[in-house]
Amino acid sequence: MSRKIRMGMVGGGRGAFIGAVHRMAATLDGEIELVCGAFSSDPEKSKASGADLYLPPDRVYGSFGEMILKEKALPEGKRMDFVSIVTPNHVHFPPAKMALENGFSVVCDKPLSFNTDEALELQQLVESTGLLFALTHNYTGYPMVKQARAMVRNGEFGAIRKVIVAYPQGWLSTRLEATNQKQASWRTDPKRSGAAGAMGDIGTHAENLAEYISGLRITKLCADLHTFVEGRQLDDDGSVLLRFDNGARGILYATQVAAGEENALHIRVYGEKGGLEWHQMYPNDLKVRWLDKPEQLLRTGVGDLYPAAQSAARIPAGHPEGYLEAFANIYRNFAHCLRAKLSGQKADPVYEDFPTVEDGVRGMKFIDRVIESSESDQKWLPV
Repeated sequence: MSRKIRMGMVGGGRGAFIGAVHRMAATLDGEIELVCGAFSSDPEKSKASGADLYLPPDRVYGSFGEMILKEKALPEGKRMDFVSIVTPNHVHFPPAKMALENGFSVVCDKPLSFNTDEALELQQLVESTGLLFALTHNYTGYPMVKQARAMVRNGEFGAIRKVIVAYPQGWLSTRLEATNQKQASWRTDPKRSGAAGAMGDIGTHAENLAEYISGLRITKLCADLHTFVEGRQLDDDGSVLLRFDNGARGILYATQVAAGEENALHIRVYGEKGGLEWHQMYPNDLKVRWLDKPEQLLRTGVGDLYPAAQSAARIPAGHPEGYLEAFANIYRNFAHCLRAKLSGQKADPVYEDFPTVEDGVRGMKFIDRVIESSESDQKWLPV
């Protein structure tokens, strides 16, 4: 295929945060172009947002349903190739379902859906249609996260024994949603966010990162959720004890009331021979510790890193690569796999590394069990 992959977007209009991030990430490597969109549930706002993005008026739609059906009716050489969904949680499932049913692959912001039943239905649709589905757990896109994963899976640390992952934020330390701040309003609203607050919003990132790097699966958990800010409808703090499928133990906490914290996602993984430590706010650094050697500091783009880490880095060592670049790695990998699929070819395995609908289902089941455990007197619940 000697052309860019064509993207249609649902959501992400004027005043949205994550929509602009998706657009920047998708176009960073020159593999994807935005050709159409339904940017708001308000048709006039959608049209205005499309004009802001210099899209032709006839490719800016008043609803995602209109977009999917009209794009499907266009000639193959013009219509979009996939749909990017960047709406609040409660509007993930309907456009994803309709896109898959009409032959379009999907990239969707996390969490996958509003509830687990929706997630399972999407999983079945992906399996039955054979279409591609990527979930933007963007922290898996960092080069040193991929290096950490490769080191664990290559057995450098031996059997994994302990995983400690945390995502502290402080931006919801006051009842910001009462000021009509857009991001706070929908993320703390159970009708739009779902059954969980902080644990659904950022706890799922921590859960996904723990499984991604360790290569293990959470099998049981014991959780404690709490709401500190008076009047808030969903949890703003949570702690979870974890058990993994190889017998390893773990600790996960996610909070949005850690006053003064920004986006301090970090993880430690320990095995029989050593361990690693990575912090999202210092993404180019990977600390590695050994039983019988001094601590090492691995850096993005420096030395003999694993191929997955090398392929995820774009610029010479010493130049910061961060949030947008990690996000872009998901889109780049997805685009290469979709290009191969549309061309009837097999993708290079290095590009098959992106979160999928299965990761989304695991995230939704994790949320369910955390809530159930927190509300129960029973200590451990299966995932």
